[in-house]
Amino acid sequence: MQHLRCLSILAVGLMVVTAVPSAQTVAGADRSALLDRILDVYVRDGYVYYAALKAERTNLDSYVASLDLSPDQLARLGDADTRAFWLNAYNALVLRTVINAYPIRGRVADYPESSVVQIPGGFDRIRHHVAGQVLTLDEIETTVIAGFGDARMLLALGRGAIGSGRLRSEVYRGARLEEQLDEAVEEFVTRGDCLKIDRDAAIVQFTPLFGWREPLFVKTFGSGGAMWADRSDLERAIVAMAYPHLFPGEREFLALNTFRTTYGSYDWRLNDLGGGTSQ
Repeated sequence: MQHLRCLSILAVGLMVVTAVPSAQTVAGADRSALLDRILDVYVRDGYVYYAALKAERTNLDSYVASLDLSPDQLARLGDADTRAFWLNAYNALVLRTVINAYPIRGRVADYPESSVVQIPGGFDRIRHHVAGQVLTLDEIETTVIAGFGDARMLLALGRGAIGSGRLRSEVYRGARLEEQLDEAVEEFVTRGDCLKIDRDAAIVQFTPLFGWREPLFVKTFGSGGAMWADRSDLERAIVAMAYPHLFPGEREFLALNTFRTTYGSYDWRLNDLGGGTSQ
């Protein structure tokens, strides 16, 4: 009888460990593989099954808990792996911020009802434990990620909005990071809501995101725009960034340098496969 009782206790213990992995267990395993599975299941073409993710959130919560590495652990990562770590951390924290408030029903008239910016303090007040620091999403973007000096990383951030960079259905990995960041740029500049070229009206319209983070885009791409030397620093950076990824006719149009530029609007609707595009 005592033997059976011990087996029962052991079985219960195993079920608990299996159902809710501890932060230490995840931290010692391949955390990228855990997030990779989450993104593969719940993300499609940049849109997220938030309702399903909220209902089945254990793995995401475990991944977020695993992000609080010690400074020594983070220091042992190479440069590419460190950059991938922060990109993945930011994207996962946005997902958790959304599901914590989902379904979002905000009251700020300037934004869609379900917008991620309707979450009180979602970007600027809610703090997260990451790599020994306690940071808001804004602080991760403007201090840590911007600190790497690569504007491509800003286009890899899924901010929970349709107008942001497209959330991938896979994690960022150090071994493939250059390729993945180049793909993020190509995807971004070939979307009409992020950069739109109207040859008939001679207008190039681009997202306000470029203006919000102007210094980093100028630093990353400004030196490549010699063809548009008479343009502003930001115009030159945006056109130089987009140029290699455009159709031949669009490149010919930009080479004429007869266009004017204007800002479009930023689409703050939630990237929700449960109905975000209809609001």
